[in-house]
Amino acid sequence: MTTPILFNDPLIKYLGPWAMEFNFYSVVFKICLVVALSALIGCERSSKRHSAGLRTFIIVSLASAVSAMIDICILTKTQYGMPIISAASVISIAMISGNSILFSSKSQIKGLTTSAGLWACGIIGLSAGAGLYTITLVSFFALLCCISQLPLIESILKDRSNHFEIHLELKNSYNLQDFVTTIRKLGLKIDDIESNPAYLNSGLSVYSVSITISQRDFKKYRKHSDIIEALQSLDYIHYIEEMN
Repeated sequence: MTTPILFNDPLIKYLGPWAMEFNFYSVVFKICLVVALSALIGCERSSKRHSAGLRTFIIVSLASAVSAMIDICILTKTQYGMPIISAASVISIAMISGNSILFSSKSQIKGLTTSAGLWACGIIGLSAGAGLYTITLVSFFALLCCISQLPLIESILKDRSNHFEIHLELKNSYNLQDFVTTIRKLGLKIDDIESNPAYLNSGLSVYSVSITISQRDFKKYRKHSDIIEALQSLDYIHYIEEMN
């Protein structure tokens, strides 16, 4: 039988032995650490007006940290060897995160990043509650960079992709065939067209259209924004935009 390898947290030697023990000072420190880190993530989400903001991130992370500390307390005082409360908190966080995913009227899924960030922030709260300070800080900075810095890179990659999806509003349903013909003349390929029932009584014909750039010229020189700007000039198009 092999002996499990224990993680020696390098921050413990700087903080002192008290940080590794279960005492009043370590509990206060863990709670303050979790609140401060989750507040930074929550501020970033709130600044972009996402469904889960400052308070949600703090509450979820705080609850996770407390769950981990309660489990540690139970495990040290009893013979029961299962972190039940931490496991339950992970399931609860997953359920809360799932509820932050929304479907807009334009058939767009919104809140995926916020949902995943909320779940990750809860896991970071568990690591802080368990006293794994190095893992907590490294994970926090990695999460913050992913949420705040990667969207710019992601948007550049999406704009250069051969596949994109648009929200299309036509003034009349009879114009759909004209639109399809124009798309084909431009060297683009329509992969799928789906009617949007949310605009049924608006007087407009609204669709979600998946498009593939098939001609080499378009792949090399045109961005999605250029293509959409050219299509917007068509008389029978009321509104058009790329879907995220």
